[in-house]
Amino acid sequence: MPTLLHLDSSADLTSSRSRAITATFAEAWRGRGDDYTVVYRDLHMRPLPHLADPALHWAPELRPPGATPAREADELQRQLLDELLCADVLLIGAPLYNYSLPSTLKAWIDYIHVPGVTGSFAGSPRPLEGRPAVIVTARGAVYDPGTPSQDWDHEVPALRIVLGSALGMDVTVVTTSVTLADFVPALAELAERSASELAAAHREAARLGAALG
Repeated sequence: MPTLLHLDSSADLTSSRSRAITATFAEAWRGRGDDYTVVYRDLHMRPLPHLADPALHWAPELRPPGATPAREADELQRQLLDELLCADVLLIGAPLYNYSLPSTLKAWIDYIHVPGVTGSFAGSPRPLEGRPAVIVTARGAVYDPGTPSQDWDHEVPALRIVLGSALGMDVTVVTTSVTLADFVPALAELAERSASELAAAHREAARLGAALG
């Protein structure tokens, strides 16, 4: 039974573009048949606690001697890892907050990036190798090459490193920018671009949702 793990992290529950675009992907996924299922986790509405013990960064057999993370934290991590490892496709709604990841999404990353489990350690296999991961990122301003802010997006590069380089997933990024053009006067002249990028992102999300997995 093909399974999509769908994560949202936007704090905006009414007009979030990342939420709207991931919903388009999930709708296309479900439209492929009754057996196409979705496991959904809203990281803003149900935030994860910060990682409780540094030992949780490692597979149990690799933890330092005497490490005893709390049972509740260990069980939560196992649940999150199981959700990811059982998914055929990972979908993440990732708005750019203060040039980086929302803290709620960073907490999830801390739980699932585990050498010896999802990442390789001393040559161990990576179970997520080649599995699709789609990042839907919504950015309030302009981050084009040649602009002063071209290197200010520290979210997508970090997610590419963790999901792609470390876990071996096949990462695709769907981007919509200038999301603040409707109510920030300095960006008003870019409103047409903002709308065009949003429409293109929805089309791409629908295409990917109907094709991946």
